[in-house]
Amino acid sequence: MTHIHVAGEIHVDPAARAPHWLSVPDDVNALLPKLWSRNVDKSADGVLEVAGLDVDRIAAAVGTPAYVVDAADLKARAREFAEAFAGWQVYYAGKSFLCTAVARWVVAEGLGVDVCSGGELAVALRAGVDSALIGLHGNNKSEEELRTGLAAGVGRIIVDSFDEIGRLQRLARYLEVRPRVMVRVTTGVEAHTHEFIATAHEDQKFGFSIAGGQAAEALRACHESDVLDLIGIHSHIGSQIFDTEGFEVAARRTLRLAADFSARCGVALPELDLGGGFGIAYTSSDTPATPAALAGAMRAIVDGECAALGIAVPHLSIEPGRAISGPSTFALYRVGTVKKVLLDGGSSRLYVAVDGGMSDNIRTALYGAEYSATLASRRSDAPPVLSRVVGKHCEGGDILVRDEFLPADIAPGDLLAVPAAGAYSHSMASNYNHVPRPPVVGVEDAEITTLVRRETIDDLLALDVG
Repeated sequence: MTHIHVAGEIHVDPAARAPHWLSVPDDVNALLPKLWSRNVDKSADGVLEVAGLDVDRIAAAVGTPAYVVDAADLKARAREFAEAFAGWQVYYAGKSFLCTAVARWVVAEGLGVDVCSGGELAVALRAGVDSALIGLHGNNKSEEELRTGLAAGVGRIIVDSFDEIGRLQRLARYLEVRPRVMVRVTTGVEAHTHEFIATAHEDQKFGFSIAGGQAAEALRACHESDVLDLIGIHSHIGSQIFDTEGFEVAARRTLRLAADFSARCGVALPELDLGGGFGIAYTSSDTPATPAALAGAMRAIVDGECAALGIAVPHLSIEPGRAISGPSTFALYRVGTVKKVLLDGGSSRLYVAVDGGMSDNIRTALYGAEYSATLASRRSDAPPVLSRVVGKHCEGGDILVRDEFLPADIAPGDLLAVPAAGAYSHSMASNYNHVPRPPVVGVEDAEITTLVRRETIDDLLALDVG
């Protein structure tokens, strides 16, 4: 199997050997700092600690599996984006992970919140987020979702289809409001990522095509509306992106679209959103950019393109989600069974089954995404062996960590931690096999705070009206 990107291949060979980037560690107990939040470390006896609290105490208090958030780290990452992109509006992409506490944290650090559904909007409003700082996304917003957004006075609605423009105008007239709207466009940029998380190429569901002329038509329709306030253009090229080359092409095409619109309609569009999708480190092969580096490169791109077009620099915004929530959280599991499986050629792989699985992190099964793991409850002097961390579900593809070197003596009862689990784990979790979803707990100053409680069997049965 050839791994060309952290997002992986959708069709994977389950019998493949370790990828080229995975090397045998000198110390199987050591942590690779770039994979973990900044307040995570291991004690001398090998026990993982976060913000002064060890995982044995966390597991005893809340059980396993659990998502463990380094609260100070998440807040710091939000603050770093706000500071690096000073003068821009930074919106936290709530789809990566959203709960009321996180919404409050990011707003306190100077960010707005992007939501993609009525449920996410309800969480943001319950958290007390100023509605002017909320952006409402979605390629198929229902009338109820639009009505709720309009009634709340969200700061912007990103329109995604002509059907939506018509629906929004009808509701705006009925409610006697004038919503601020942005037109989401597809720039034709092929972000170097998995096809399911690349969102700017032409043949997919999001936005209006620039090349096909629909984007210009949508801009004109919103501009000529008597009830919509067109404020700008929105672009998003994908997720888990490590460089700014794609943003450069997207900026060039969206700014050209804005310049053409201004020339035709005599009105300059005041805003441009370049989206998010900034990558994080899931494995040793990943090299994400810092917010400061991203900001410097993106400022230069926009300034240069605006100068070339002879237009003023618009008010800019971005939407980091994964880059804030992802590295701040690890998933904590308890090992249940260990099996040595023989492979062709006389080699073997250790299958380590834990008490979670694809119901609490679907990304490996869905995208072939790569993760790392570490023995979290003790130090081991055993040699490292090629291992695969799997879940408890009735699926051969129920894999959490496809390839990792773990100590040969890993055994039932051990705790295992998977870093970079904060984005798209809880938010994409399910009740497959009627397994309740894990809790999300924040740790700060050696104190645990439950952010989202563990689901129970009673919760599941409460929905079964039988």
